[in-house]
Amino acid sequence: MGFLESAVVVYLRAVAYPEGFHFPLRPLDARLVITELLREAATLVMLLAPGALISPKRMERFAWFCWSFAVWDLFYYVFLKLILGWPESWFTWDVLFLLPTVWVGPVLAPCMVSVGLLLLAVAILRGRERVADFGPSALQWALLILSGAVMLLTFTEEPVRYLIGTAPQRTLGAPAMEALNAYVPEVFQWELFLGACVLATVPLVAMFRSGGSPPAGKR
Repeated sequence: MGFLESAVVVYLRAVAYPEGFHFPLRPLDARLVITELLREAATLVMLLAPGALISPKRMERFAWFCWSFAVWDLFYYVFLKLILGWPESWFTWDVLFLLPTVWVGPVLAPCMVSVGLLLLAVAILRGRERVADFGPSALQWALLILSGAVMLLTFTEEPVRYLIGTAPQRTLGAPAMEALNAYVPEVFQWELFLGACVLATVPLVAMFRSGGSPPAGKR
């Protein structure tokens, strides 16, 4: 799936960026943009499939989704590097996602998120080998969700702010892509992103330390 994703990008760049990908984004035919949005939605469904096939339990399905998403995303960049020699560096800007609006960021940032998702999947699956209902506690869930929301903010804040300033009626989907034809990303909020990474580390470390150990009275 990582190769399929990179292959699609190779084709799109051959059409829109034959001399190499760069910002600002070039306007694409509306049908291509809509097709790309639907392809991303279909990809998410595909990433849910392995967990659904492996386990009937929701927590384990979630863990396998995290694992599949992370492996897919990391190998997407591996194959782009092998095929196109891109990205030039870990800090090369990329369009990360289009749903529900445009996400942008240096390549290193989504790779760090993927590593975190791999660790979360391992923590859950490792814990459930020892305790059938192991999973993040309510506090751990809260910290994970909060850190994820902050990471999402760092990916979308600048392009959305640009859209609100230039085309407030076109911040979602295909219209957003058209409105970004003069947008060049300038600053990524690394301090906020790294703070979210540290926040996510707290529940991950706690989950690995407990390792699915049952309560003392149940041993």
